[in-house]
Amino acid sequence: MYLAVVIDLFSRRVVGWSSADHMRADLVLDALSAALGSREPSQQGLLFHSDQGFQYKATRVRETLGDAGITCSMSRRGNCWDNAVAEAFFASLKREHVYRKIFLTHDDAMTSIAEWIEVCRQRSDSAAR
Repeated sequence: MYLAVVIDLFSRRVVGWSSADHMRADLVLDALSAALGSREPSQQGLLFHSDQGFQYKATRVRETLGDAGITCSMSRRGNCWDNAVAEAFFASLKREHVYRKIFLTHDDAMTSIAEWIEVCRQRSDSAAR
């Protein structure tokens, strides 16, 4: 199971996510679509930062970003610090949730992870108020 997230760096909130049994461009495009469907982009434009995974380098992803007026930014090879917010999110997800459970099916895992993400989003909304 693979999970792609789009995180708003200002709020550190997950604004879009997608899961699949593959790590192809569709996974990234679905997460991006969910993010764009839930947020109003800034007039100054958007920056989409990722690591150098092949799914992020895919022509379809780069074209979709370009068509939407989104600037693509990628970490340098082997430099996890550029992607620290996403790395921290996945570390928290694993430590606080995934490693504490046993999932019998992909659907069980996705439902549980979706609920965890939603609880985190609600917490960040409450903290922002």
